Amino acid sequence: MLQWVTDGGLETDLLFHHGVDLPEFAAFPLVEDADGAKLLERYYAGYAAIAAAAGAGLVLETPTWRANPDWAAKLGYDAPALDRANRAAVAFVRGIADAAQISGVIGPRGDGYIAAGTQADEAAEYHAAQIGSFAAAGVDVVHAMTLTGPAEAIGVVRAARDAGLPVGISFTVETDGRLPDGTALGQAIAMVDAAAAPDWYGVNCAHPTHVPPALDGGAWQDRIRVFRPNASTMTHEELDAMEVLDEGDRPLLQSSTAALLAALPSVTTLGGCCGTDASHVALLWGVHPAS
Repeated sequence: MLQWVTDGGLETDLLFHHGVDLPEFAAFPLVEDADGAKLLERYYAGYAAIAAAAGAGLVLETPTWRANPDWAAKLGYDAPALDRANRAAVAFVRGIADAAQISGVIGPRGDGYIAAGTQADEAAEYHAAQIGSFAAAGVDVVHAMTLTGPAEAIGVVRAARDAGLPVGISFTVETDGRLPDGTALGQAIAMVDAAAAPDWYGVNCAHPTHVPPALDGGAWQDRIRVFRPNASTMTHEELDAMEVLDEGDRPLLQSSTAALLAALPSVTTLGGCCGTDASHVALLWGVHPAS
């Protein structure tokens, strides 16, 4: 049963609706920029209004999907600067709404649409620094999103456990319901649970019509607690090549999300991903928040 509202496609919203330049698709530098921080405040406030209208809790996810060493280095961040940025992101979202759950977002080491490596221990070592920053800043939970294979997920869970933090893992799937590395969603969840079980799973960056091919009625489906859909039915490859935003077929997004939630009653947190904004998330929640 739905309990928590979370946000939509932060980066695509900023890029296409607000004309913000996001080198390397990174939003985290905006936190330490006065104008950027004001824009982020307005962005998150829209989802706080949806939660209030829905009578639901609010999960605020930090804008740190790209705030890991490889991506941040391309933007000129060394380790101390990146630690500062991750801590600042946590403090920033905590200031948006007192009662919100603060989720520290981890993105994949590589591109979110390309299959990752196969070394869980390497992934744990790699993501430990960002998770350590989150722990020091006092996040409520770590959420790794758009992961493309089980090994990186296992590594993230191990690093979060070492830091004493709850952790959720959200995989992305292709149009056939499989992860970009070809692993079936149910199999990926089973593999991660066997090696280093997170507190819950989610699916993000996929249209609701892309998930049903993965569903087989197995008990693993009850582990899925978060859903953040894309607006578009396009493949990841097609979306990557787009120069204009595909905001999708809203009635289809609404109806297919409702059908998926009926098949996955364990989902408690609903937001959006690429191509969605607050209007999409309000539609999925069936509310009309005050402007």
